[in-house]
Amino acid sequence: MAETLKAAPAKNGYQYREQFGIVVVCKDENHQQEVFNTLKQQGLKLKVVKV
Repeated sequence: MAETLKAAPAKNGYQYREQFGIVVVCKDENHQQEVFNTLKQQGLKLKVVKV
């Protein structure tokens, strides 16, 4: 496993923290809501986006 380098905080104090995620492409807003609700019930931390 690769070592994670810990950089010094930026001048504004922000410390970068690596995160991982998955994008699920939905066919429409209703499908997005269904997928969100299903994954939320499984206890996952979610963020909703529209692009």
